[in-house]
Amino acid sequence: MQRLLALLVLLAALAGAAWWWLIENRDTPPAWLKGTPVDPGPGSTTLYRWKDGRGPSARFEADGVSWLVRILANLRRKAQARTAQAGGTAPANPFLPPEPDLLVAELTPTHRAVLNKFNVVEHHLLVVTRAFEDQERLLTPADFEALWLCLGEYPALGFYNGGAAAGASQRHRHLQLVPLPLDAAGAPLPLGPLLDSATYREGIGTVAALPYRHALVRLDDLRELAPGAAAGPLHDRYRRLLAATGIHGEGPEALQSCPYNLLATRGWMLLAPRSREFWEGMSVNALGFAGALLVRDQEQLRRLRETGPLAALAAVGVRKAPENE
Repeated sequence: MQRLLALLVLLAALAGAAWWWLIENRDTPPAWLKGTPVDPGPGSTTLYRWKDGRGPSARFEADGVSWLVRILANLRRKAQARTAQAGGTAPANPFLPPEPDLLVAELTPTHRAVLNKFNVVEHHLLVVTRAFEDQERLLTPADFEALWLCLGEYPALGFYNGGAAAGASQRHRHLQLVPLPLDAAGAPLPLGPLLDSATYREGIGTVAALPYRHALVRLDDLRELAPGAAAGPLHDRYRRLLAATGIHGEGPEALQSCPYNLLATRGWMLLAPRSREFWEGMSVNALGFAGALLVRDQEQLRRLRETGPLAALAAVGVRKAPENE
């Protein structure tokens, strides 16, 4: 009888595991698992309540883009942590050393992977330097080696907030990765279709529909390169993006002359200079330039819909010069 009971328990466990695998690996996860619509807003906005407690998300169409906006309580916690740190009531550097429970892996001799304590999405990863490097110093080939290593592990968006005005909350060098797609119900990247319309001149791409200064390069020819071999070419293309957008290094530490956001997948890399962090009280980081914005509450969401996300990004970026100049 005991053997029969043990066999039944084992079969139930195997059936449960198989059922969960099917749920996680189907092309379109069921709505009840990933989120269900609640309180649809005015116009074309659809809100979703997520099972993991992240709060509702909104999707709406504007300027040919299906924007993803998340209402996150984490933004309040992160702001409180920044205030506490400034007041001296928290450790000055959370990455030296990182919390043991957040450490994922030692990636290279210069970088490690750490889970983001104030995560935007599940599996939000930070790629941090083992020794202190200033967040406003220009990136190095070693940074790109570590980033490329992580981007090769799973479909992901890598990004970098170059300075406080670009959304960085820590001075210690940290790049970030989030899994793709950003939203299971939409395109892998909301701004992806617009980026596909880029026109290229001498290898540098621009998108006519984007009202802010930016530059784009393709990385398709580097896909098969190992991280160590890709680091140099990636860094060279990054320097071309800096030059195309008017950013350069200053002083012996090569500190950036202007804040900026950098985004990268295995196929392309985009750089956008910044003029300020906030639009209407809403902090914008690199994810905003991917088409995913973060708001604190419904009021910020309403203002964003009224103004339009592209106008908000232009306000925190650097507006394009008129073509006849």
